[in-house]
Amino acid sequence: MSDATEHLGPFTVYELRRYTVTEGERGNFAAYFETFFPEAFQQLGALFLGQFFERATANRFTWLRGFRDLDQRAVVNAAFYYGPLWKEHRTSLNERLLDWKNVLLLRPLRPERAVTVMPAVDPVRESAGATGVVVMQVFAVRAGETERLAEESETVFAAYRAAGAREAGVLVTLDVPNNFPQHPVREDGPFLVWLGVLPGAPGDVARITELATEQGESLRASGLLREAPELVLLDPTPRSRLRWLDAPSAAQ
Repeated sequence: MSDATEHLGPFTVYELRRYTVTEGERGNFAAYFETFFPEAFQQLGALFLGQFFERATANRFTWLRGFRDLDQRAVVNAAFYYGPLWKEHRTSLNERLLDWKNVLLLRPLRPERAVTVMPAVDPVRESAGATGVVVMQVFAVRAGETERLAEESETVFAAYRAAGAREAGVLVTLDVPNNFPQHPVREDGPFLVWLGVLPGAPGDVARITELATEQGESLRASGLLREAPELVLLDPTPRSRLRWLDAPSAAQ
């Protein structure tokens, strides 16, 4: 976390939200979403940590938001979704939204593995918008095996870092009752989620994809997973905080 973002965190609760959007409308959905909502949540004390287009699924819009704690999640969500900004713009979003229930409620594996809080996209210096590729690997863990999988995965995640990925967070299921039931969350966990960022060159993406596929098969053989890991390549939307920045210090 940089000096410019230090006051924004830390965040101990995350929602990883994977929306299905009407065919051909994903870009428009993102434009409405990014224009009206990030600063509103920031003013309430929560934060949009990243917004993305999933490469393999043309109508999937994925985003991640952080809350300081579970109680704040209920307070902030109520303030926003019962407030005037959402009431004004919800139709523009909802008419383009097919499914919004693919949501994981997560926490950091350890405090030091919380999601990197990056500075907002600079509209002058980054006039072309956020760049890079975010890599997400989702592990469906067998019940009671999350800690063991986390230990077994450390060499895997080290290999990803050695291949040029900047680790951006390691998250696990937060197994608590949903305290904002208006927004459903998945109950088919537990899950472990690894996030990393690459510059975006095709060679970098190919290497990490091959490595993640290979390592995922190795972890599957350990018997700690319920199914094969899901590897997701995410292209940051123009205003996504989670992105590639050339200066490493900006992402720490």
